[in-house]
Amino acid sequence: MQGTPDMAADFTHFDYVNPDAPKGGRLSLSALGTFDSLNPFVVRGSATPFVRAYVFESLLVRSYDEPFTLYGLLARTVKTDDERSFVEFEIDPRARFSDGTPVTADDVLFSFGLLRDKGRPNMRLYYGKVASATADGSRVRFTFTEPDRELPLIMGLMPVLPRHAVDAATFDQTSLTPPVGSGPYTVAQVEAGSAVTLKRNPDYWAKDLPVTRGLFNFDELRFTYFRDANTEFEAFRRGLIDARFETDPGRWQTGYDFPAVRNGQVVKESIPNGLPKPHYALVFNTRRPVFADVRVRRAIIELFDFEWLDRNFYYNLYNRTAGFFDGSDLSSLGRKANAAELALLGPHHGELRPDVMDGTYRPPAADGSGRDRKQLKAALALFAQAGWQLKDGKLRRVGSDETFGFEIMVTSREQERLALGFASQMQRAGMRVDVRVVDAVQFDARRNAYDFDMVPFTWTQSLSPGNEQAFYFGSAAADMPGTRNYMGAKSPAVDAAIAALMAARSEDDVTAAARALDRALISGAYGVPLFHAPGQWLARWIRIAHPARPSLYGTLPETWWRAR
Repeated sequence: MQGTPDMAADFTHFDYVNPDAPKGGRLSLSALGTFDSLNPFVVRGSATPFVRAYVFESLLVRSYDEPFTLYGLLARTVKTDDERSFVEFEIDPRARFSDGTPVTADDVLFSFGLLRDKGRPNMRLYYGKVASATADGSRVRFTFTEPDRELPLIMGLMPVLPRHAVDAATFDQTSLTPPVGSGPYTVAQVEAGSAVTLKRNPDYWAKDLPVTRGLFNFDELRFTYFRDANTEFEAFRRGLIDARFETDPGRWQTGYDFPAVRNGQVVKESIPNGLPKPHYALVFNTRRPVFADVRVRRAIIELFDFEWLDRNFYYNLYNRTAGFFDGSDLSSLGRKANAAELALLGPHHGELRPDVMDGTYRPPAADGSGRDRKQLKAALALFAQAGWQLKDGKLRRVGSDETFGFEIMVTSREQERLALGFASQMQRAGMRVDVRVVDAVQFDARRNAYDFDMVPFTWTQSLSPGNEQAFYFGSAAADMPGTRNYMGAKSPAVDAAIAALMAARSEDDVTAAARALDRALISGAYGVPLFHAPGQWLARWIRIAHPARPSLYGTLPETWWRAR
């Protein structure tokens, strides 16, 4: 995206893999919830995400040791101009789908048209910026409606589907039919809603390329779904699951005292990564009148006692989340806005908090008692500015009997526990907060349709933010079902920062635009920022091994192998 690739033209493998990793065996992993589709490219249904990673391939492939650098996979060459007004790919003549059919330029054009017209909203948003797509032999050329620094890379990451094996008429429907892809694995077995088994294709066309050496080492991958986290963990304890990324600090602190851990058959690791920390929040749906006023949202953030929650629920293992790029150079926290940021955000200063602009902002801190009176007083003052007052134990609209209340929608026991703890804090200010637990399919459907008041969600960021930010936070995405603009943000300051990110020509430009975006999002108070772990918490049976050196993104299951 910026600068030059780290790897030389004659590189043999990425630095975060073991190029001599043995092949063979099975890796069993788990997932929470259920699924009703093997098509991860459309909104309808609850799809299996790993099919995208292991069955389908793109023209280019990401290096996980660089912010945003891609290397050739299905495409053996790539060409663009300095302005990046177009991109041209030449298909590797060796590329084959799993049924032996060659991957052609026609397949690329077919995939582009199908995903642009029927794919997920982010695909429709990105691919809609292509003015024309043409093929000449093995070459495919995409010409853009206007120059776009990131679009050549986004087109390089477009999944390539086989025209001969995809029914375009029914593509946007859910399906459990095993798909045909060009990736290292094929779908071998589907147990509807409960498990999927993938098998490594012995004839995988790219198995000797530098970008795949040391990857995809298991003959078989099995993904088993569990309805609740306790059952999922019990399966790991019994050895039915080989490894798990733990997300529950309570379990991480106290749940791993079982014989296999004590005798060394299971190991616990905290693995660092160099990415911005995930932004986990209870998201306000600002489309709902109850959350339309930013002063109301700030009052609720003010009332949240993170210190009490972390101590009583999470063993003080979490760090407080404040912005959207915490822990990286892209974060605005503790940094005064520089000249480039001021020029970018100046026309929108009315949206921005002064303390966010001068770098002194921090999330409100409580005394950890769960009953901080100063915190309650500050929250009630903000509510009063927005026309609400505490009367007879209830928060009421001034001059009417309307009471303040909302619902938090969750889908797991851990989310329910968090929401109930949060709700109890809100009740101190006289709010009525209901917690509704729904199944995973209904949760996804309602969240995608923005049919909720408040919902937990995590945004993960890279070190090279760009076009996807419009899908996350852009005004155009607010009214488009299926985006990640769950809060319904429509902010000129946010849009300006996103536009600057997409136009950035240097690392300094990216940094200034990302910090400006961070400031605009923090100022908008679009969710109650929660917490993040210091790194990846990985528990694994020692029959599974991984490289000693993780990538910039942490450890990756595709780099693991069977040790015994």
